[in-house]
Amino acid sequence: MQKRTLTGMAALGAAAALALTGCTGSGAEGGSDSGGENGTITLGYLPGWTDGLSTAYLLEDQLGKMGYTVEMEELTDAGVLYAGLAGGDFDIYPSAWPEVTHAKYMKEFGDQIEDLGGYYDGAVLTLAVPEYVDIDSIEDLAGQADRFGGEIIGIEPGAGLTAQTQDVAMPEYGLDGDYELVTSSTATMLATLQDKIDNEEDVVVTLWRPFWANDAFPLKDLEDPKGAMGEPETLHFLGKQGLAEEYPEVADYIADIKLDDAAYGALEGMVTGDEYQNDPEGAVDAWLEEYGDAYPGLLAS
Repeated sequence: MQKRTLTGMAALGAAAALALTGCTGSGAEGGSDSGGENGTITLGYLPGWTDGLSTAYLLEDQLGKMGYTVEMEELTDAGVLYAGLAGGDFDIYPSAWPEVTHAKYMKEFGDQIEDLGGYYDGAVLTLAVPEYVDIDSIEDLAGQADRFGGEIIGIEPGAGLTAQTQDVAMPEYGLDGDYELVTSSTATMLATLQDKIDNEEDVVVTLWRPFWANDAFPLKDLEDPKGAMGEPETLHFLGKQGLAEEYPEVADYIADIKLDDAAYGALEGMVTGDEYQNDPEGAVDAWLEEYGDAYPGLLAS
């Protein structure tokens, strides 16, 4: 468990470092080696959020094999990502949470964005603690702030998860007076979680499903009887306005992508795991070899 966890955190940290430099990777290193005659597709994503990281590399591989040059635009803030997509700065956001988590961004930019279809059902936001912590519900955190140093460990300040926790869940459960939501980055949150678990200390963190950390760490989601963390939602591919008309083959291909828990978990695990560290294209190839028969629509012609 620990090796998988530390490898995943290292991958997130490296990706975040690249993003902070404003690095844009071209498809020259990925699946798009095989073409480019059909045009250039730019994917905008947040590398610290491994749902988008995984599906971005899947699209890089497959769209490259379909004859497109694929460029990867790494960003650090969801608001900037939505604004850039609405402004046509890039073509596709490969894993959006538009129904609940990013609803405020869709309200602002949705009329300038195309929904290319949902690919995973049942994504949720959570608060979680290690399995050894004798608290099972968010409401049980009230009056227990001293145990957790008065902190809930969060991720990026601009994340929808951050807003949902700080603006809805904490007030709803009366936690905003005793707890501070500490924000920084996904990688920092995971490093703090690892340190607390290593020392068997109490900690509560903001998390989400699907996410590899739920399996890598001995965690349990806290029950949310008031539904303050939001309803389950579907993960979507979003495109710039006019993308389906400009690239109908790409839009049709993306609309057919549907992943269940097993397929999604394997894709994320291979892309962020230790076996294919620094080789995301190899991870995608291995995933397609294992899941291609079950998901024939994922195999680009």
